[in-house]
Amino acid sequence: MRLTGFNLKLIPFFTAFIFLSKLSPVYAQDLEPRAYTNIPVGLNFIVSGYAYSAGGVLFDPAVPLDNANIKIHGTVLAYARSIKVGRMSGKVDMILPYAWLSGTADFQGEQVSREVSGLGDARVRMSVNFIGAPALPLSGFKDYKQDLVVGASLQIYLPMGQYDPEKLVNIGTNRFSFKPELGISKTLGKFQLELTGGATFYTVNNHFYQGKTRSQEPIGLIQGHVIYSLKNGIWAALDGTYFWGGKTTLDGVEGNDLQKNSRFGLTFALPLNLHNSLKLNLSTGVSTRTGSDFNLIGVVWQYRWGGGLPRGKKP
Repeated sequence: MRLTGFNLKLIPFFTAFIFLSKLSPVYAQDLEPRAYTNIPVGLNFIVSGYAYSAGGVLFDPAVPLDNANIKIHGTVLAYARSIKVGRMSGKVDMILPYAWLSGTADFQGEQVSREVSGLGDARVRMSVNFIGAPALPLSGFKDYKQDLVVGASLQIYLPMGQYDPEKLVNIGTNRFSFKPELGISKTLGKFQLELTGGATFYTVNNHFYQGKTRSQEPIGLIQGHVIYSLKNGIWAALDGTYFWGGKTTLDGVEGNDLQKNSRFGLTFALPLNLHNSLKLNLSTGVSTRTGSDFNLIGVVWQYRWGGGLPRGKKP
């Protein structure tokens, strides 16, 4: 397969998905391989996807429910652009989710049910690679070989989602969240090893269930990925994450809801052509002390353009 005036060896660089687990209903548990892979500057990405989650899944994992059996159908629309920050490469992205939720759970010994749909909390993020990933145009990637990359990001969650203070289960969280993260990526032949660490910080929800005020301690997380690159930009990844913390206080009373949870997942990415790619991801809970224990399956379509990318779609 050959494209006029374009080197197919560049495909693995810009077929890295900008969003890989943004359909996850619990944001602290997102599994996102290749988050710090270098890509040419000036590329634009539109992403649309669907995910299905089932089990003890909640958008706010610290809500005091037992025996949760929740089903969520989630969709996402997102935009991203690769940018130049001085001599460094980076990305900015914006994500808007929408979800349909239904299910039952036990609250104070009684079973309650909920069926609701609406927008989730929107997210914006900026990331910068400050070691090993210079800002390069697409034409410059023919001489670039990724080795060790170190980067950082800041993601902000905006309280735009559906929220009813008279209900325990909602799609939005009615508070801001801030997630700084540091990541490192090392290429070893066809393998790419990634390790990221960070924390999510929360503002106070002054309109929690039945007029109560709730605060939450930060949730720390560490995440690892083993990625194997195949031909023409196809790749697969084993993903794992562990996160802890997040104890809540409700009207001054500290809860017994410290989180110590882990998840495991698989990701598979398939470029269809220079402009379109598909990604499939699966994940499940491994151990859960408090919070969400659920299974997830999702599929994402990505379209990319600009940055010197040829306009034709056919080989």
